[in-house]
Amino acid sequence: MAEWGPMRLLISSFVGKIPQREMSLRAAEEAFGCLERVARLKAELCGPLNIGSPAPADPLALKMVESVQATGAPDLTPMAAVAGTIADGVADFLFSRGMTKVIVNNGGDIAIRLMAPNSVRVGLREKVESEAFTRVVSLAPSPGSESASFGIATSGLGGRSLTCGIASAVTVIARTASKADAAATAVANASFVDCPGVVRQPAETVDPQTDIPGVLVTVQLKSLDHKTRMEAISGSLALAEELVKRGTILGAMVAVDGEIGMTSFFENHIMTKRSR
Repeated sequence: MAEWGPMRLLISSFVGKIPQREMSLRAAEEAFGCLERVARLKAELCGPLNIGSPAPADPLALKMVESVQATGAPDLTPMAAVAGTIADGVADFLFSRGMTKVIVNNGGDIAIRLMAPNSVRVGLREKVESEAFTRVVSLAPSPGSESASFGIATSGLGGRSLTCGIASAVTVIARTASKADAAATAVANASFVDCPGVVRQPAETVDPQTDIPGVLVTVQLKSLDHKTRMEAISGSLALAEELVKRGTILGAMVAVDGEIGMTSFFENHIMTKRSR
């Protein structure tokens, strides 16, 4: 584990079936370096993206910017991809040094790197704040491929980040954790439905350090009827399907107060359904 301030990483690396503890420790040092770089650039990365602005020179910051731009969401700042981008940096560090299976979990934003025939199983939650999972997806390199890269991120009401939507949980899988992180935020925001049961207030009143001051975020939900829940899922899935078409993500699963919707990638990769 690597823990410092807001960052808490669980790092697993293997060669074959043998855990590589020393390499994981070296990767933790790499994670601290990534966090320091983000901290130095925080003022730049907390601002909105402006067309025509020069691209950041730091590769880490550039990846954050590109991941947020790929969502097309105007209200997101590069910080929407920070956790996933750091997870990617650590995972790539390990994979480039001969690891055959790497899993880096940065507070729920997960970067996975696999050499065939390795695979992983990932549990899916229907509520961000819940530790229980109800479904499992299996991820592995495609037939004929030597390796694969995946990123998984979950956003929604009650998570460590603010949301503009009403989804209980939106889980996105992409080829990188950076893109999954940004897309999960955008897809969760797209679940907003204007109805009496939704209470919102400016982001800065919830978190004075927020990077999205002036944006209304959801702080409370009262009972939602079936029509509202389905409308919220439809809004999120519409954006998710568009991001799939663009090649930004592989797929998404959306949960709103007990109702579930998902793209075909999740339908094809779900292994198990467990009771709550």
